[in-house]
Amino acid sequence: MAQQLPKMLDHPLYELLQDEDIEGFNTQKASASNLDFSGGHFRGLDLRGIDADGIIFKGAYFRGADLRGVDFRNAILEGASIGEAKISGAYFPKDLSAEEIRLSLEKGIRMRYR
Repeated sequence: MAQQLPKMLDHPLYELLQDEDIEGFNTQKASASNLDFSGGHFRGLDLRGIDADGIIFKGAYFRGADLRGVDFRNAILEGASIGEAKISGAYFPKDLSAEEIRLSLEKGIRMRYR
């Protein structure tokens, strides 16, 4: 199976995140449903304060992003990579082991659910 490269997505809410407009994103997300940012490129972005509840981030690329305090407990991060991201205070789905998170953070591997 070939690995998908991160990509820019054509979605107005994704564009708000690219602009680091977290307040605007959260406001518009309240009326959105089924957000799928699979394979999205989030490298180096400051995403602190994002409402990640229910978002699909399968295969997303968060290298060097600032994810401090983000609550990903109800997001889908299967195959996402968080290499060198700032994750202090972040919550992750319970199906992601601490070892998977650590390996992704340190080595950039894609996280696998148990």
